[in-house]
Amino acid sequence: MAAYKIQVVTGMALHARTLDSISITLVGSLAEGEKRLLDPFGADLLPGAADVYHFHEKKDLGDIQLIRLHKEPFSFFPESSWFCKKVTVDSPAGKMYHFPCYRWIEGYITVELPEGTATLASAEVHNSFLLKQRKNELKERQETYKWKVYHTAFPRCIDVEDAKELDSNVKYSTTKLLNFGLTLGTSLLEVKLKGFLTCQESWKSLQDLKRVFWTHKTATSEYVSQHWEEDAFFGYQFLNGVDPTMIKKCNKIPDNFPVTDSTLAYILGPETNLAVELQRGKIFIADFKILEGVPANILNGRQQYVAAPLCLLYLSPQDEMIPLAIQLNQTPGPENPIFLPSDSEWDWLLAKMWVRNSNFSTQQALSHFLHTHVFAEVFCISTLRQLPMAHPLYKLLIPHHRDTLQINALAREVFIGPGGSFDKGAGIGVAGLTELISREMQSVTYTSICIADDLKSREVESLPNFYYRDDGLKIWSAIESYVSGIVDFYYKGDKSIQKDQELQAWVREIFKEGFLERQSSGMPSSLQTRAELIKYLTMVIFTSSAQHAAVNSGQFDFISWMPNTPGTMRQPPPKTKGTATLESVLEILPDVGATTNLMVTARVLSDEPGDRRPLGTYPDELFTEEEPKRCIKAFQERLSQISAEIESRNESLPVKYNYMNPKVIENSVSI
Repeated sequence: MAAYKIQVVTGMALHARTLDSISITLVGSLAEGEKRLLDPFGADLLPGAADVYHFHEKKDLGDIQLIRLHKEPFSFFPESSWFCKKVTVDSPAGKMYHFPCYRWIEGYITVELPEGTATLASAEVHNSFLLKQRKNELKERQETYKWKVYHTAFPRCIDVEDAKELDSNVKYSTTKLLNFGLTLGTSLLEVKLKGFLTCQESWKSLQDLKRVFWTHKTATSEYVSQHWEEDAFFGYQFLNGVDPTMIKKCNKIPDNFPVTDSTLAYILGPETNLAVELQRGKIFIADFKILEGVPANILNGRQQYVAAPLCLLYLSPQDEMIPLAIQLNQTPGPENPIFLPSDSEWDWLLAKMWVRNSNFSTQQALSHFLHTHVFAEVFCISTLRQLPMAHPLYKLLIPHHRDTLQINALAREVFIGPGGSFDKGAGIGVAGLTELISREMQSVTYTSICIADDLKSREVESLPNFYYRDDGLKIWSAIESYVSGIVDFYYKGDKSIQKDQELQAWVREIFKEGFLERQSSGMPSSLQTRAELIKYLTMVIFTSSAQHAAVNSGQFDFISWMPNTPGTMRQPPPKTKGTATLESVLEILPDVGATTNLMVTARVLSDEPGDRRPLGTYPDELFTEEEPKRCIKAFQERLSQISAEIESRNESLPVKYNYMNPKVIENSVSI
């Protein structure tokens, strides 16, 4: 007789327990054990419980390679879900085997769990039983997680009509869902009671904006409301605002932007000129050409308007990024004037508002939604479909895909779908957003989603006071070091990467479904070396965590004061100078209802709704070997150092840049 000790751990959620009958079968290298009923008497499998069972098999089963959990009806009770965290098995030889689960088990089914040691399929080449288990697991997942064409020019997404159809294992926890609903519900209720949400009138004054949310404010949102008119703060937002990806170095003034030395003398002064400052690398540009011709929304029966501005900026001797000139459309001419800081107060302020409105559109559609949410969803679905639970890269990546399918399904349903808040408050609306993403997909590159490469291509690596860059590169390096440790432990050479068919299928599917097989994107369709794999994995994790935080978490801070980032404009860009007044600007800016819709959205999306998992937090013990555990610990220690460095720097800043602080970065795109 061979004695086995089995421990079964149930999740902590109140409804994690089950009243169904649970049995277990041990499958060893020498034999398969009997199907054993886990004690049906007493209160077993309660939330948070670690239940222990002792069984005797007729003979030693050898190394326990796999267990089967059988979930079957019990008496007259209806079927109930069960969240199994993990199972451990102590063998007669004194060896403990770990079987991570961390999933909801629903229905009357049998679930096979491989032993927790991460393995490549090539290591199982002589074990047809385990190879079959891997293939069966992927076949089941591929039936559960299918691709759907949301739009022919878009990356593919999960095949569900709404979030309710998602598998339980990719949904929000009950806590998170309740908090999300509560924040959205209370925000909507507050503005409805005040009569703002459906109001189609113009704002009577800018100070009336303070009435939307009396209690919800942040230190940064208050700073924005006080300094939004300042040129230096306008330029600051291109570096450390909610979209730090737009600005690039200007080496030559575009032919369609006819600025001259005399035009810019007001800012540059008599001691220098444009050619000198271009040579010194002090001139930068934000070009919104991608917006040219994008269809504008109609809100409350009224046509909205879109501009495609060019904005020239100057890094001053005081290391401030200040705007030099703004042209609101791409084609120069007498009806497309170049606005300057020397113009009247309201002319210049209105020109800056138009730029901020354009940046709102590109940030929402591209740097935020496409480059983080959509790509993260592609990474997530491919991971679920192509990497079995035993694969080391599944264990590495799955924490960084948590809740991504849920928030994206909600986004398509509530925020960016027809009739959603974006359609009710944004100048480009759903049609414009669709057109923008379609255009961007023709030019997006691997370079643009790897921060160091992107910074180099924009020639902004040496800009002072560029905290997004400073913090982002540190976090990329920390992730890269962590990933390197995992890759080096499991892949002993480049050939092992080339022969890993599961890995190659994962990369190939991302290229096909996410980047639509566009060779010019530079996205790999296969990986050949460890260096390539490390960079690719780092990109996936960084995109799904730090990059999303950089372009999402500051939305309420910078958007809630509407004049700083208007979501729409109700009149076309001015064709002449000298006509703007406070009254005319209030008629151009969004009406009360459109403003309020976007403020509610920004509030909801800027706050993680409970059940948080900060970057590097891995409560699910998917890795069971000591070396990956050591890698995780070293990663967490480095992230802690980065947090301390950020907090120390922020002490002396008038506006704290905290979006890339690992303490507040979520592991995944989850809001």
